[in-house]
Amino acid sequence: MGAGRDERARLRGAQRGSASDLEALFRQHWPRAFRAAYLVTHDAHAAEDIAQESFLAAIRALDRFDRRRPFGPWLHRIVVNRAIDWVRARRLRAEVELSEALPAPNPPRPPGSDVLAALARLPAEHRAVIVLRHLLELTPGEIAEVLDLPRGTVNSRLRRGLDSLGGEL
Repeated sequence: MGAGRDERARLRGAQRGSASDLEALFRQHWPRAFRAAYLVTHDAHAAEDIAQESFLAAIRALDRFDRRRPFGPWLHRIVVNRAIDWVRARRLRAEVELSEALPAPNPPRPPGSDVLAALARLPAEHRAVIVLRHLLELTPGEIAEVLDLPRGTVNSRLRRGLDSLGGEL
């Protein structure tokens, strides 16, 4: 049985309430869901919550899911959209809160942290397409489908985001 058939069988079992099929889907998709959420939010606790909540939302909506399609892109769409919402909400909270504390001195930064810091400063919409394209290795067409965006919008967000990253680095 091929991977696509295995997944469709697990999805059917999950729809019928099979705990082992749900567990298999979770094990298969958890690492990439968490990684996508983390790379958008840059917060491990938030990423864990977002990935778990997204997986639960996907499971609750399985009756509306077309099992002929792959589960992963559908789940990643939920994850990335929730992660973008979390980033926006955090940014709004930060704008409203007044901070009286002085900023802490910057400790030495590990290798690669400049790229992660520059990625974190991008708008969430640009960060999401860069994460999906270059870290999760989805094609622009798959990203357009995952985020429900026109492909031209995905391409322009990729270009603007990469241009911004290049300017900072």
